[in-house]
Amino acid sequence: MSTPQDTSQDAPQDSPQDTAGSPDAFATGRETTEGTVYTVSGGDWGEVAEAAAKSDDEKIIVNMGPQHPSTHGVLRLILEIDGETVTEARCGIGYLHTGIEKNLEYRTWTQGTTFVTRMDYLTPFFNETAYCLAVEKLLGITDDVPDRASVIRVLLMELNRISSHLVAIATGGMELGATTVMIYGFRDREHVLDLFELITGLRMNHAFVRPGGLAQDLPPGTVDALREFIRKMDRNLPEYDKLCTGNPVFKARLEDIGYLDLAGCMALGATGPILRSTGLPHDLRKAQPYCGYEDYEFDVPTTDTCDSFGRFLIRVEEMRQSLRIIEQCVDRLEPGPVMVADKKIAWPAQLALGPDGLGNSLDHIRNIMGTSMEALIHHFKLVTEGFRVPPGQAYSAVESPKGELGVHVVSDGGTRPYRVHFRDPSFTNLQSMAAMCEGGMIADVIVAVASIDPVMGGVDR
Repeated sequence: MSTPQDTSQDAPQDSPQDTAGSPDAFATGRETTEGTVYTVSGGDWGEVAEAAAKSDDEKIIVNMGPQHPSTHGVLRLILEIDGETVTEARCGIGYLHTGIEKNLEYRTWTQGTTFVTRMDYLTPFFNETAYCLAVEKLLGITDDVPDRASVIRVLLMELNRISSHLVAIATGGMELGATTVMIYGFRDREHVLDLFELITGLRMNHAFVRPGGLAQDLPPGTVDALREFIRKMDRNLPEYDKLCTGNPVFKARLEDIGYLDLAGCMALGATGPILRSTGLPHDLRKAQPYCGYEDYEFDVPTTDTCDSFGRFLIRVEEMRQSLRIIEQCVDRLEPGPVMVADKKIAWPAQLALGPDGLGNSLDHIRNIMGTSMEALIHHFKLVTEGFRVPPGQAYSAVESPKGELGVHVVSDGGTRPYRVHFRDPSFTNLQSMAAMCEGGMIADVIVAVASIDPVMGGVDR
C-alpha cells in the first residue's frame, strides 16, 4: 500500500489507473485519496495479502480448483505464476474427506469391505482385495482361500485395471481437447461395467470380495461374456494407437511434460506408471506376488521417457497385458467353492439376485433353518456380530492401476478393526505434482496432473 496522498485534483477518485497513472480497464490497482487500492479475486486472502505486502514483483497466485474440470475431482492447485510460467505449485486436499478409515473402527471386519470399496471409486476391487488379504493374513487363512476365489479376484482386478486406465486416458484426452479419445474411452469402459454388473449386481461400490473369499460365485453366462469382451477389446485397443500414439499433435502436447526421473520417484515414493516411465520395471505382481500372480504370464511395460507421453504408452500396453491375464483366468476357472470352509469365518456366499437387490438365496435360508437351531443361531451371530480376529497387525499391498495400494490393519482381538490405514497411490503420487510442474507453463499443469491420474476418493479417505 503506497503512502496516502490527495489525488482528487489529478484524477477522478474511482477511475481505474495503473501504477504509472494512465487509465487502464484491466489494471490491478487504482489510485484514490487513500492511496493505491488493489483488487484481488480468489485465493486465500491472508496469503495473498501477505505475499502482496512482501513482494515487489508481478507474480500472481492462482487457484485452480477445487471445482475445475481438469483437477480429477475436488483437487485444489495453488499456483504462483510469473507470466505463463509456474514458479510454485502446491496441492490443497481434504474437500472430499469421508472418514472411511475411522468408520471402519465401528463396523465388523466383513462390513469393512462396504466402506473400502468406496475410497478410490475407480478401483473398487483393488481396495477390497488389499483389505481382505490383510484380514486373511491376521486370521492365518491366506493359504485356505479357495483357488477359484483367487482366480476370480485376479480376473476382477484386471478388468478393473482396464476400466481405470480407460478413464485416465479418456479424461486426460478430454482435458487436452481430444474429445474423440474421451468418447472411445468411456465407450469401452461401459463394456467392463456391464461385466461388473453381471458378476456382482453393481457397476461400482461392489463389496464383492470378502475376508475368506467372495460374496458369491460367478453367475451363468459369465465365461461367454468374458470371451466376447476379450474379442471386442482386441479390436478396439489398436484404435488408441491410431488416435494418439502416432498423432503428432497429441505427442507434442505430452512429450517432455511432467518430467520426473527415477531419483525423483524414489525420493517421493511415486509408484505405478509414473515409476515405470523411468525404465524401472517395478510391479508388485512380479516383485511380491499375491493371489497366485506368480502363475500368470504377462509382461511389465516400461519406457525411459520420464514424461506424460511415456505414462500414456504404459497404460495402453498394460491394458493389453491385462487382457492376456483375463484370458488365462477364464481358462483356469475350475469348479469349486469361493469361500473358506471354516464356518466360524465364512460369510454366507450363497447369494442370489432378487427383486430387492442382492441377498441370501431362499434355498440357502431354507437349508439353514431346516438343519438345526444351532446353525440358525450361528448364522445370525456371524452376520450381526461378526467373527473375531486374533490380536496383531498386518500389512498387505497390491499393484493397483495407479501404483502400490497398501493397507495396514491392526486388531485387538475383537470383532471390529482397532485401526485400518491405507497407503493410497493417488495420495503419494500427488506429492510429485510440484516437481513436475514448477518451471513449466501453466497450460502444462493440466497435462502433468492427468498423467498422475489421481482420484480424490483415495486421497481424502
